Amino acid sequence: MKIRCGAILRWVLLVLALSWLTACSPETPPPGPEATARGTGPSKTARPTFTPRPTKADPTVTSAKPTATSGATALAPSATPKAQAQSPTLPQPSPTLTPSPRPKKSLRMRSPEYGMQAFLWWRPEVASRDLQIIREAGFTWCKVGFGWRDIEGAAKGAFDWSRTDRIVEQANHEGIDLVVRVDHQPHWAGGGFPTNGPPDNLQHFADFLTALASRYRGRIRAYEVWNEPNLVREWGGKLPDPGKYVKMLKMAYAAIKAADPDAMVISAGLSPTGTWDDSISRPDDWYLESMYIAMGGNSDGYFDVLGAHGAGYKSPPERDPAVVAADPGLGGHRAFAFRRGEDVRAIMVKYGDSDKQIALLEFGWTSDPRPSSPYNWHAVTEEEKADYLVGAYRYAREHWSPWIGMMTLIYVADPDWTENDEQYWWAITDPSWPVFRPRPAYVALKAMEK
Repeated sequence: MKIRCGAILRWVLLVLALSWLTACSPETPPPGPEATARGTGPSKTARPTFTPRPTKADPTVTSAKPTATSGATALAPSATPKAQAQSPTLPQPSPTLTPSPRPKKSLRMRSPEYGMQAFLWWRPEVASRDLQIIREAGFTWCKVGFGWRDIEGAAKGAFDWSRTDRIVEQANHEGIDLVVRVDHQPHWAGGGFPTNGPPDNLQHFADFLTALASRYRGRIRAYEVWNEPNLVREWGGKLPDPGKYVKMLKMAYAAIKAADPDAMVISAGLSPTGTWDDSISRPDDWYLESMYIAMGGNSDGYFDVLGAHGAGYKSPPERDPAVVAADPGLGGHRAFAFRRGEDVRAIMVKYGDSDKQIALLEFGWTSDPRPSSPYNWHAVTEEEKADYLVGAYRYAREHWSPWIGMMTLIYVADPDWTENDEQYWWAITDPSWPVFRPRPAYVALKAMEK
């Protein structure tokens, strides 16, 4: 019995010793973060352009919804994105932002509000300078493109927020409201890539907008859903389809509003054109009316503000569109008048949408004198450009209030532009860095009454 008790005692002591050693030993170190290779750098989102002069004859416009056809001619994009890897490795997720609280703003804008389009994507120091010159001119909005392919380009769910985080922070710091244009699908989403076009699965776009609006809740004031979908080159090289665009717009609206109920959702600005050509475009007025038909005559749940584009071409802003339409030298169609916005407004009123505002998301005049340019026929001088831009804001204040909201002109120049770039001639500043060289238009806009 004594021997048996001694054996039991030794066994108990051994167990206690092993337990003590285990408790004192260090924990197994946690696994380190996986080494991930980022995909190729983002490709520059193609910059918007205006439609060249349309053909003289326009067909009779009907209200029938067009059906996309496989026979439509695909147009080459104005910028070729970099190739994407076939099997990309997902990048590490960016840290969650801790946003600075910003005061809530109404969906109803003053009439008008003032904005400029700038290119903030590539160089932080240029973006900071450009936001400052917008603010110093007394303007409160900046339109900027957030290319879907530049944020979620490697694969679905693989987000790179590095540039967008910086842009949003810079704009918030300067007190500038952002209207963010979202389009340019990634390679994996299809849609006629690299041509800008709707994704094969519209839910993928909605998922992207959910992530975007969630990340920048309360920090991005407005989203423009796509760009000029009445153009073949902005619709995947296919025939523009207002019915499909309306479906995409409804899904986008729901996604953005679920993530950020106070964000403003703006429909895509349509290219002002009377051209009916299966390889180029559908007229903007026909397209807008077809949108309303597809929405059942009610835009609630689709957009808060209607987006529009405008350009005066060869005419001052106050010129009657009927005069422009009667003169082939001025374009020969109402779409070539700055006051085309009044035709857009008439369609809204027709469908009982008079309580909603219009945002003029792109407008301007070009001074392009190049013989090879499709825009030289309506080139103005830099001094005329200044007078016309100031006059456009003045006309809107006097005749379009209260239904006009923000008016965002083009452009604050990208420093890399040269005289060979068409955008160079639309700009209100010279493409310069680090010296800032305003053109007459910027000087006049800064001095004008607001």
